[in-house]
Formats: sequence, structure tokens, C-alpha cells
Amino acid sequence: MPYEWQKELSDGARLHLWPHRSLTQRGFVGFFAITFGLITLPALAVLGSPVLWGLLPFFLVTLAGIWYAIRRNQRDTEIIEDLVLRGDAVTLTRHGPRGRRQDWRANPHWVRVMLHRSGGPVPNYVTMKGEGREVEIGAFLSEDERIALHGELAEALTRIRQSSAH
Repeated sequence: MPYEWQKELSDGARLHLWPHRSLTQRGFVGFFAITFGLITLPALAVLGSPVLWGLLPFFLVTLAGIWYAIRRNQRDTEIIEDLVLRGDAVTLTRHGPRGRRQDWRANPHWVRVMLHRSGGPVPNYVTMKGEGREVEIGAFLSEDERIALHGELAEALTRIRQSSAH
């Protein structure tokens, strides 16, 4: 799963979430090499002909476009969410694409974890509400992962509330 509960803190817990990436760096190199080979293959038929010079810009623009599109997608999915649950506060920090950072903090006794079966941007949308603000968490996860996350978050919040009450 693209999230993990990290080592328990002395007075709480930490959750680290990230989007799933199906294309690794090694996979990107392989994909681009195969694409280059397949685009170059038809050029062999016109090698030594003036037609090659007419086709060459289109080949190069195609390769550059594929390179740019995949790299841009990888940069746009550089999202990391860190949730820290403690007896005195719940904090969520979202590190988004291009260095964008968003922070949220609330008292754990007033935080509600909600699962929106419909009506959200994705099915089974998970949000946390507290301090007059509602924030999403794990929207990039799969539907099953969001359902599991909702249960785990609710359970972890219950533990934090109980431990801080004593």
C-alpha cells in the first residue's frame, strides 16, 4: 500500500502517504528506449534520402513530447502527506508538486474522520474535520485503500483520545 504507519511515537502515531507510481526510473528508460527504436525503425526505409530530413523534425518532436509528458506527470505526482496524531494535536502536512506545502492542525478530541461514499472528487473520499476546516487525506489512493485508511484513522484517533484521557 502506498501508505504506512511509521514507528509509534511515545505519545502518538505517524502516518506517511504517497501516490502509487507504476513507472519506475528504470521503467522510464526502458519505455523511452523502446519508443525511440520503434520511431527510428520507419526512418531506416528512407535513410540516405531527402525524405528523411522532412520526417526527422516530426520524429524529434514526438520523442520530445513523450519525454516532456511523462516527466511532467512524474513531477505533478510528487505528493507526500504526513499525519501526526498526538494527545494534544493532530497535524497534517501535505507536500505537493513544485514545493507547495499545506498544513492543518486540530485538537484530536474534536477531529472527525469521514468517508464520503459519493459526492466527492473520487468514490469513498476520506476527509478529516476539525477546527472549523475539513481537509482531504489520501485522495490519490485507490478506492479500497481509502476505505481501509478510513477505518485505520478512526481507530488510531480513538486510541489517541483514550490515551490522552488517562
